[in-house]
Amino acid sequence: MDLTGKMLIAMPGMEDPRFEHSVVAVCAHTPEGAMGLIVNKPMARPGLTDLLGQLGIPVTASDRGGQAPILFGGPVETGRGFVLHSRDWRGHAGMMEISPDLAMTATRDILEDIAAGNGPQQALLALGYAGWGPGQLEAEILANGWLVAEGDAEIALDGDHATKWQRALAGIGVDPRTLSAAAGRA
Repeated sequence: MDLTGKMLIAMPGMEDPRFEHSVVAVCAHTPEGAMGLIVNKPMARPGLTDLLGQLGIPVTASDRGGQAPILFGGPVETGRGFVLHSRDWRGHAGMMEISPDLAMTATRDILEDIAAGNGPQQALLALGYAGWGPGQLEAEILANGWLVAEGDAEIALDGDHATKWQRALAGIGVDPRTLSAAAGRA
């Protein structure tokens, strides 16, 4: 099973509060483990312009992000930044193709291009990532911790973070009011 490019939707019974009501874009999934970015948990600070200033990147494009929130991408390496973006931007060797519509880049060049107005049409910046060891994600799915959906760049990249969980569920035909935190097997 390769979940690269899929979305994980946290079930209501998710035991880890960092993942409660999370939607995760799975960026890589191999027998060695999985890596993804939570796409619906904006952080209070810093904003994109603040972060670019901290990195010494001049902002020359007035309409490219402003004080857009930076997202909590997950609990692993929370000081490391990742940009999930549309595939219209062609960066250097650091760009990882995730799906026909999504890519991820973790190099400074994409931030410089965003600041100059030459970045991708759609992008979000996340600090940290969600990571799973070999077989861990599969076990969490079997334990009813996650629902798996097709990747949806529109949901992943839009700025309406408050409704992403509900919209991701609706995309697979699930009404969140019908979900239970308790799971069982027949």
